[in-house]
Amino acid sequence: MNIKLVKIIVTVPREYSATLLDAIFAAGGGVIGDYTNCSVMTKVMGTFKPNENAKPFIGNYNKLECVEEDKIEVRCDISKVKEVIKVIKEVHPYEEPVIDIIPLLVEEDL
Repeated sequence: MNIKLVKIIVTVPREYSATLLDAIFAAGGGVIGDYTNCSVMTKVMGTFKPNENAKPFIGNYNKLECVEEDKIEVRCDISKVKEVIKVIKEVHPYEEPVIDIIPLLVEEDL
């Protein structure tokens, strides 16, 4: 099966959601047919514990952190994925943002 479409999922501190979404949309993410700037955002609680090699944006070394974040989900044409991932990494405040890329089935391929 030829992958034409993916879903990109990323979590981000709530105060950075709008900036990150703007960057994703500008890079070509969030297009569904004749609609642009399409996304789903849910409030989540993220946890992490930075070790002594990390450069944490939030938190302290060897201490478990719980942070209110937004989980952003957008659809993305396969031709735009690398550019969208690139801007996420440039704009995201975390040293190592978690970015999930999930291949999607397209109805006409079924």
